[in-house]
Amino acid sequence: MSTTETLKRFEEIQTHYVNELNQFSMEQLTRQPGPDEWSLGQPYVHLVNSALYLHLGNADKCVTHSADAVFETGEKTNKGKWAFAEGSFPPVRIQVPPSPQYTPQQPASKEQLIQGLNAVLRRMAEVEPTLKDSDPRYTMNHPGFGALNALEWFTIVEMHYRHHLQQKERLKQFLAG
Repeated sequence: MSTTETLKRFEEIQTHYVNELNQFSMEQLTRQPGPDEWSLGQPYVHLVNSALYLHLGNADKCVTHSADAVFETGEKTNKGKWAFAEGSFPPVRIQVPPSPQYTPQQPASKEQLIQGLNAVLRRMAEVEPTLKDSDPRYTMNHPGFGALNALEWFTIVEMHYRHHLQQKERLKQFLAG
């Protein structure tokens, strides 16, 4: 898939996430199914933060040949090879023990979430044109997928948002029940 197609698909999924927010009150967005489970609002915070500060940040580092980027070393893990061959994350629920480093904060407002989603869309549109000249030999390591280049870091944003649709549907059912 081209970068322009990835950006178009991301715009569609970002619009879906924004539109879904209208269905819920802040109380619903912060209600958790259990003490160690995320609320419906927390995946939104997670998606925004991971896109802005990890995925797109690492894409920038690869494009600019930052000192953090590695040249021609490292490989994708088997999970990473699978994900990019399939164009999606594995269709399994990923659970990580709660921690201050990983568990996202509850959203403060719907406006915070909308602004965050819009900021990611703006950054995707800024990063996309820089990818055409990026050297795929510059990579940054992903904790599950291994060495990814700028194009792969860009692509993973849309894949990640799509992966969390399952979680969003599960949490919507919890709220409806």
